Formats: sequence, C-alpha cells, structure tokens
Amino acid sequence: MLQQTRAATVARHYARFLERFPDVGTLAAAARPEVLLAWAGLGYYRRAHQLHEAARLIVKAGAFPRDASGWRALPGVGEYAAAAIASIAFGEPVPALDSNAVRVLSRLLAERGCVGTAGTRRRLANAARLLLDPGDPGRFNQALMDLGATICVARAPQCDRCPLARHCLARRHGIEKELPRLRPRPPRVPVRQTLLWVERDGALLLRRLPAGRLQGFWELPSHGEIPGARVEGSLVEVRHSITRYDYRIQVLRALVDQAPQGCRWVTGEELERLPLSTVTRKALVALGRWRSGHDVGKPVR
Repeated sequence: MLQQTRAATVARHYARFLERFPDVGTLAAAARPEVLLAWAGLGYYRRAHQLHEAARLIVKAGAFPRDASGWRALPGVGEYAAAAIASIAFGEPVPALDSNAVRVLSRLLAERGCVGTAGTRRRLANAARLLLDPGDPGRFNQALMDLGATICVARAPQCDRCPLARHCLARRHGIEKELPRLRPRPPRVPVRQTLLWVERDGALLLRRLPAGRLQGFWELPSHGEIPGARVEGSLVEVRHSITRYDYRIQVLRALVDQAPQGCRWVTGEELERLPLSTVTRKALVALGRWRSGHDVGKPVR
C-alpha cells in the first residue's frame, strides 16, 4: 500500500484491509472484485491485482518464501521489498535499499552518479553488502532506513546528530545537500476527459473497465463509449492526479435509450458493494451523492 502512496492515506485503509483479510489464506480465497473493493481509494490498482495473485501463489506453494529471490518471484514484489522482508523476517544477509537508505549511502560515499541509473544503484548495493551486519541484517537495514528518514533527510540533513558524520565523505567535501543526484522529474501532462452521468429510475449507468490499470473497477462511461447519448448539460468538473498526469474530467448529464454493452444500471445500495474508480467516487462526492446510504436516486440539481 505504501508504494507511491502517502502514509496518511494508507493509514485509513490498512487496518480495515487487514480486518477483512487477516491472513494470506483469506486473501487468496476472496473473489477479485471483493479485493478491489477493499482497495478502492488507494489508487495504483495494479498493486491490488498483484497482491491477490501473490497470495494465491503463496497458498499454492504451502508456505511463504524464505529468501529474497523467492519473494522477488512473486508478482508486485520488487527488489527492495524482497530484500526487506527476507532480511527482517528471515534473517537473510541482503541489503534493502529504499530511498532513505540510498540517500544515506550516497552521502556517506560521496556518490556523484545519478541514483536512478543501474550503475549507481549497483555501486550503492555493493557498498551496502560490505557494511551489512550478517549477524543481524534486518536491524541493520532498518537502522539505515530510519537514519535517512529522521536525520539524513533530503533538504536539511542534521549532520551534527548523525552517528556516521565523521565517516561521511559528502560532509567532508561540503556537498551533503547536493546529494543524492536524482533524475530530472518529467513534466506534468494535462489530460482532459468527458464522462457521462446517466440515470434511470433511481439507478446510475456505470461501465466495468475490462483492461488496463483499473481492470475490474466500475466507472462513469465516457462520452465516446456511448455515441447515441443525448447530452443535456454540464454537472461538475472533477480533478485527479496520478503519476505525472493531471486529469480534468467534465461530467455531463445525459440520456440513453438502453445500457450499452459493458455497462449496467447500478442502484444506490449496490454502489457500496462495487469497486468504484477514484474519479467516479470524486464525482459522487462533488454531486453530493457519496454519503451514508449512497443515495444515487436523489435527483441532481
């Protein structure tokens, strides 16, 4: 959940998710729409698909992997997460380099290469292996990450409090605030989109997304997906940002003669049982329709 998502956002979902899926067997046995519904609101929904698939593979294998290579083989588990789990939970002597650990090592070694490149990451990983305490790798990795999170911070490193200050080459050369060197951020990309708000007999027309990062989620249909829709006017504009894309979505009131293929009419009671895209949730909130009871049948003024 914490991949590319702020801890404050995750905190609202984490306990609730664990309450619904308290162990890997429960998660593996759940239907995919149920998992997506529990994940709704966190974004980057591919993570939910991968987490569900990983749970199924673990149950099929009969046990959790015990080393980093085994964890890395599971869908959605990257090099850092695999090393962190293997070292902390199973004591495997492998370095776990999150952004905080990378920052500490870059300054400690005065590494001037861009930390986004494979060569620089390899040099830092090799250095971490030499420094790693093989007798207690989990504690070492957590200490390095905590040092970067609390003292060797990005903008104002507190070198006078740092236990590694006398060994730090970046501080010795006066370049600690210049490191680590990062790749330039790509420019933001504005995207405009039009969705349709279509109601009939107190039910709302929604489309189930068949593929892509939102596969399995339900969303208001786009204008282009219902060519015969008769637009009556604009209701609200919704804004949403993900990665480097800034979406401005215009929601239009429209009428249709029948639900197109891939769409269906959803009542207010059904809304709480369906995984809805974040954009659709934002539209419901903006129109005063995402409250207790999810009263979709209330007319939009």
